[in-house]
Amino acid sequence: MDLSNSITNLLNSTGIANITWGQAIMICVGLLLLFLAIKKEFEPLLLIPIGFGGILANIPVAEIAGPTGFLGQIYNVGINSGVFPLIIFIGVGAMTDFGPLIANPKTALLGGAAQLGIFGTLLGALALSQYVPGINFSIKDAASIGIIGGADGPTAIFLSSRLSPQLLGAIAVAAYSYMALVPIIQPPIMRLLTTEKEKMIEMVQLRHVSKREKIFFPLLVLLLCALFLPDAAPLMGALCFGNLIKETGVVDRLSKTATNELINITTIFLGLTVGSKLSADKFLRGETLGILLLGLIAFSVGTAGGVILAKIMNKFSKTPINPLIGAAGVSAVPMAARVVNKVGQEYNPNNFLLMHAMGPNVSGVIGSAVAAGVLLALLK
Repeated sequence: MDLSNSITNLLNSTGIANITWGQAIMICVGLLLLFLAIKKEFEPLLLIPIGFGGILANIPVAEIAGPTGFLGQIYNVGINSGVFPLIIFIGVGAMTDFGPLIANPKTALLGGAAQLGIFGTLLGALALSQYVPGINFSIKDAASIGIIGGADGPTAIFLSSRLSPQLLGAIAVAAYSYMALVPIIQPPIMRLLTTEKEKMIEMVQLRHVSKREKIFFPLLVLLLCALFLPDAAPLMGALCFGNLIKETGVVDRLSKTATNELINITTIFLGLTVGSKLSADKFLRGETLGILLLGLIAFSVGTAGGVILAKIMNKFSKTPINPLIGAAGVSAVPMAARVVNKVGQEYNPNNFLLMHAMGPNVSGVIGSAVAAGVLLALLK
């Protein structure tokens, strides 16, 4: 009798006996993300940890993503506290060359235009909560959702952890998913909004930027942030610190650590914990699906805003501006810039837009952090 009960208990504790349709679906979603990362090479650094974390989170009985599970504990330490985004920003700063932005400051306008999706989606989230039964987003929730439009995962986590911690998981998943899917989402929008002639525009070579300019730039940005928008100081401070240790050239050990071990370790933990929020009970809900839809709209509007402003600037600029570089105004560094360069070369093999696209790309990082600071100052 005891043996029979033991066997019954063992069978009842298996995954086969406990798995739900929702968990099976989300495990398939995790496998799809792994396929896109491994086979299609869509930002594997992000999608492999996120996809694997999603699979772990949906293993029945194990409770890996629960409060006492190892992913749940990492989530509380790094995501809920907002520490991981700041560490990521140090690494991003150390890997970023602000030279293209310094050489062509007007491309900062493109980074600003790409933030249009943030504020447009804020209004969209409020409208959704008003007209769709079962969805009730506050103004703070709407602001947190809107920041997805900047295609900046760390900033989205930083802002939502302060304004809407209950939506943090869904917002983090949406932000990082769309960052990883830049090569799929952006090209159709870029092709739709530009003519073939515009896509073939070759831009003049950027001027040389001195080491002194590159050292003073992060200090100037931080000073302006401290004077006018202190709420953005954590993000901007981390970004500027990372960039400064890179540009000084006298702390190579710190710079190499920030660009390798520090950001790589944090990316592993952040990706796994973001993926842990793909659990069926948290993800397959109307509210979460609404956030994903709004995030896609925000990202698309941000991309379109940058391209349209670049088209306008090209009409009035003394030197030609390829409107494709406006798509890099979203802050998915350097993914968006690489996509711009790839699309440009499809139409003109002699068109090298990567460095030109890095100007709006890095200004988009600053722009999304500034937008987050503005929203935090208004709503905290």
